[in-house]
Amino acid sequence: MEPNQLPSRFVELKREILSMTSPGHLVSAWGDLLREMAKRTDEIILQGHDSIPQVNFNDLDALSSDQINAIRRTGSLVVRGVVDSAEAVKWKSDLVDFINKNPHVPGFPEDDKQFFHLYWTPSQVRARAHPNVLKVNTWLNNLYRFKSGKGVDGVDLSVPLVYADRLRIRHPGVQWDAHPPHIDGGSIERWEDGNFRRCFQDILTGNWTAHDPYELEYRLDARSSLYGRPDQATVFRTFQGWLALSETAPTQGTLRVFPDVAISNAYLMLRPFFRPMVPLDDPAILDPKNWELDTSTPDFPGIIPHNGGFLGPRPTPELHPHLKLSETMTSVPKVYPGDMVFWHCDVVHSVEREHTGTNDSAVMYIPAMPKTPQNLAYVQRQAEAFLAGVNPPDFNRSSESVTYVGLAVESDVKEPAGRLAMGLPIQAA
Repeated sequence: MEPNQLPSRFVELKREILSMTSPGHLVSAWGDLLREMAKRTDEIILQGHDSIPQVNFNDLDALSSDQINAIRRTGSLVVRGVVDSAEAVKWKSDLVDFINKNPHVPGFPEDDKQFFHLYWTPSQVRARAHPNVLKVNTWLNNLYRFKSGKGVDGVDLSVPLVYADRLRIRHPGVQWDAHPPHIDGGSIERWEDGNFRRCFQDILTGNWTAHDPYELEYRLDARSSLYGRPDQATVFRTFQGWLALSETAPTQGTLRVFPDVAISNAYLMLRPFFRPMVPLDDPAILDPKNWELDTSTPDFPGIIPHNGGFLGPRPTPELHPHLKLSETMTSVPKVYPGDMVFWHCDVVHSVEREHTGTNDSAVMYIPAMPKTPQNLAYVQRQAEAFLAGVNPPDFNRSSESVTYVGLAVESDVKEPAGRLAMGLPIQAA
């Protein structure tokens, strides 16, 4: 098998999925989707940074239905003033001190570390348990819903849980190629796992306009990590996110997103079932009539074999021309210490290659994660890792010989909501 060739069994997977609908209906739906993609990408290019909603933390409970619908559509937003700026700046200063005292911390690039595989520094632990951070996460979790209107035992969108992730302190002038356009939280699993696939069943049956990225039912049992690859989340995060610890503007190494989660979902999920009938570099490739239904190969464009599992989806301009990624990947507006940026778990996102600023671009990754049976079980195992001072379960195992000076301890998490979110016992008054 060639290095990037996918297993032959994926031919049968594609045919199994296609059996849910008629070929003619799917071809018609694909044509309609490509025509709508042309309109929507033009709108995104025209709007630029304005396509990404910006709201103030203090206004979260008073947003209009139009504002909420814009957030749902784009699947991304900036929340201003979640944490006091002075507190966020202090957290960054403390992180730098921690790293200086522990120069052996893993990170990359190896010769000038800027992305750090750290999880339990005092700054990170305090930030995740901050009441305002938990409130934002709760608000985001509640954008999801059960289409049936019925709840599920053990699921409470108003109880946020902590998912411990890493941090970056990116230096100016350094090119960064590590994060091209991609989606986290499940690779080939989006098609291969039956429950995950059901999250996109409207798309895969040709009814893509009915797709709701915020429908909860099948996401709760979706398996986003079938192959046990390290650094692959096994939990359900409603939104990924980060907390800004410095001022960072477009072109300064910030986040970029494709700001329409429903239509990008539709395109990416259907793309493996169609092939172009013209060369990839032919401008006519954008014309729907130059595509045909094809399930003869195991190809899932943007899915890449890696470490016994798969990376991606990683859309590219060549393989996913209708996304017009070179023009539509939109940098988030300028952020300040204490602001937070969030993007839906299905949003195509990347990190700018260049950092043209003069100061570090520093963030702590803090996603939104609700209480579900699967998430709660993970958080309980994660709490054990915290108390032991080792890496969380989803990440590479810590070396037993490596220790750090100044890790956070249980007593650093005092408020009941923060302790609950971290899976720690609530202390009696």
